[in-house]
Amino acid sequence: MYLKLNTKIILGFSIALSMLLLTSLTAYFSIQQLASSTRLVEHTYRVIQYTSDLRMQIRDAQSSLRGYLLTSDSSYLSHSEGYLPAVLVDYDSLRRLTADNPGQLQRLDTLRQIIDHEAKFLQHWRQVKPSADAAKGLLLSDRHTLERLRNVIMRIKDDEESLLSHRSARQNFFEISTPITLVVSAVLAILIVLWLFVKISNELKANARLQVELAQVNADTKRRIQIIEGLADRVVQGDYTVRIRDKEQDSLGNLATSLNRMTQTLDTAFGALENRNKELDQFAYVASHDLKAPLRGVMTVVKWIEDELPHELSEQMRQYLGMMKGRLARLEDLINGILAYARIGRTQHTLEMVDVEQLVQDVRELIVPTDFVVHTPTALPAFITDRLSLEQVFTNLMSNAVKYHGSGAGTITVRCTEKQKYYEFTVADDGPGIAPEYHDKIFLIFQTLRDRNTAESTGIGLSIVKKIIDEHQGSIRVESAPGEGAAFIFTWPKK
Repeated sequence: MYLKLNTKIILGFSIALSMLLLTSLTAYFSIQQLASSTRLVEHTYRVIQYTSDLRMQIRDAQSSLRGYLLTSDSSYLSHSEGYLPAVLVDYDSLRRLTADNPGQLQRLDTLRQIIDHEAKFLQHWRQVKPSADAAKGLLLSDRHTLERLRNVIMRIKDDEESLLSHRSARQNFFEISTPITLVVSAVLAILIVLWLFVKISNELKANARLQVELAQVNADTKRRIQIIEGLADRVVQGDYTVRIRDKEQDSLGNLATSLNRMTQTLDTAFGALENRNKELDQFAYVASHDLKAPLRGVMTVVKWIEDELPHELSEQMRQYLGMMKGRLARLEDLINGILAYARIGRTQHTLEMVDVEQLVQDVRELIVPTDFVVHTPTALPAFITDRLSLEQVFTNLMSNAVKYHGSGAGTITVRCTEKQKYYEFTVADDGPGIAPEYHDKIFLIFQTLRDRNTAESTGIGLSIVKKIIDEHQGSIRVESAPGEGAAFIFTWPKK
């Protein structure tokens, strides 16, 4: 099971801390047990000591009384009387020390009876007249009591010595095991810490090697991605012959193979498209020369008929000839519009600094009648762009504003709003307006809202405008309603 480095470090330190905690608890337990065993051994020694002292005190009391009976020295008598309180003090101490031992308490009860009997016995002999026979009688009379006293004290001492042996063995065990436990626990903790250190060091070295390998892979991947980006940039610039030499069997290699196939397909497709454009150019040439030449010939014939046979033409014939001239003029406008529409996007764009305010004024002077007012309520920008295309857009929009305005003077308003990456221009008029259901239709080629018999209504002007704006990656829309004029809003990139 794979664990992260942080998890391994935390796990290792947790084990080490657990071992240290276990070592501390073991040491604490061992020390406590050693201290307890030491106290018990000391307790046993005190019991034995008090037992020996008590027996010695009774023997000394008897010896002092015997000395009094032999020598008649009263000092021996006072000494004999002083030993009894000491005996009782030792007995009380033994009673406290063996309070948790029922067997010893029974023996101490027997001992107390002996002590009381001995006290009365000695008190009796203190009143006897001193003599050698009295001393001998004391010794012979107290022999049995002293033997009982010795037996009881020996049983007390034997029991305590048995406890002492057990407690000393336990004390010795903890004296030996406690240091060993401490050393073993410390060694285990050190070994765990060393193992943890080795594991962490190995992990860090492995991570360092992995980082080097990843850096190498990243550098190689970055280089290959830059090659792919270079291919994309060249494709954007129109070079479809570029190829990537990447034979690696991975995702980037597969992507490179797919991009190579894409560029090959694009190269083939755009080659075919170029051939179609050449054919379209050839068609435009034929339309402009081969179609317009006979068209002008027909118009010339009509003019000759009107000029040379003015008196022979009836009014109906004149009306027919006028209709023919209108149809011929409209056909010529259609041909010119088709040529203009076909040439959009296939001419070289020349970038230059364009003052839109001045451009609008130039267009106004060329196509706007004097009875129309061109109003610019907002400042129009100056920026580097394709002047010819932008001028053609303004020309068509302002021309439509005049053409479809109807009779009388009018007002054309041109305004601009600056956005982050483009300018938003508005060309508005106060004409008859356009119904909402026709807002999308008017941008289609040959679509017009005017009578098709009207010579100037070909339905190509707004199609040209939309195609130019699409070529420059902009957008156009109309906001209008019948009787409220029309506002054409289009965007134009800053760069």
